[in-house]
Amino acid sequence: MNDTQLASGLTALGLDLPTDAQEKLLAYRDLLLKWNRTYNLTALRDPEQAISHHLLDSLAILPWIRGDSLLDVGSGGGLPGIPLAIARPDLQVTLVDAVQKKATFLQQAAIELELPNVRALHARVEEISGQFSQITSRAFAELADFTRLTRHLLAADGHWLAMKGVRPENEIAALPADVQVEAIEPLTVPGLAAERHLIILKAGA
Repeated sequence: MNDTQLASGLTALGLDLPTDAQEKLLAYRDLLLKWNRTYNLTALRDPEQAISHHLLDSLAILPWIRGDSLLDVGSGGGLPGIPLAIARPDLQVTLVDAVQKKATFLQQAAIELELPNVRALHARVEEISGQFSQITSRAFAELADFTRLTRHLLAADGHWLAMKGVRPENEIAALPADVQVEAIEPLTVPGLAAERHLIILKAGA
């Protein structure tokens, strides 16, 4: 089940998750790869790669998760939302995807993995309502579009958490004046030999 790979990766990230959470993460990985054979949820097929490129990559932003609610935009196969929901059962996580088959998987994953803190929506993000402490995305859009399409959903003191590869200088330069970069955090993901950055944004005046 690659539990040693997951455990050592969590240790390298400085994360201490209980055994049942680690088991649930691996169960999610297995479910994702099973459904992927039919639904094409991810380009990855290798179970070990799925641990580094999906589970650990998603959990790398856990230290910056604040507040009590998180919206994962363009969630796809549930990344990073489901791993974060498993690690933080006190966090209310809403997953949204405009593709029906992906939303169906997200709903089924929440049921099978017994995640009462997860809600999955089939919708375009601009059509949904609510207020969220933090809004994240892993492969949804460029920063300007990400913030524009979700601004109505960000709580007054909330933050956007955009997961990116190389530091996106052009995207940062294209941000509107009323969106401010609060921090740019380089991430080191065990088993992932690629640049990763977390861009933390807030709404300005």
